[in-house]
Amino acid sequence: MLSIGLKGEAVTAVTQENTAIAAKSGTLPVFATPFLAALMEQAASESVTPHLEEGQTTVGTYLELHHTAPSKVGATVRAECQLTEINGRELTFQITASDDKGPVGKALHKRFIVLSERFLQKL
Repeated sequence: MLSIGLKGEAVTAVTQENTAIAAKSGTLPVFATPFLAALMEQAASESVTPHLEEGQTTVGTYLELHHTAPSKVGATVRAECQLTEINGRELTFQITASDDKGPVGKALHKRFIVLSERFLQKL
C-alpha cells in the first residue's frame, strides 16, 4: 500500500556514456543533466512499483530539477526520493541527489498511476 513517507533510491556510476558530451547537452565530461533526471525518475518509479496493483504502473508527468554541482567520470551518483503527497492517482516526490563529494541536485517530481494496457491503447 502506498503511503506518505515511502522512500526509494537509485544509484549509477558516471561513465563516458552518461556525460554531457554523450547526451549532447553540453561539452564537458561530467554527469549530464538528462541522466540525472532519469536517475531521479528511476528512484521514484522503482520506489512505488512494488506497492501497485497488478496491471498498474506510473508515468512521469512533471519534473522540476535543480542540477547544482558537477559529478566527474568515475563518481557514483545516488538519487534518494520520498513520497510526500498522494492526491488520487497523482504522486508527488521530493528527490535529492549526491555523489562522493556531496549534494549535486534536488527535484520535485510528480508521477501518475495508470493501467498499463489502457495507457498504451491511447498511442
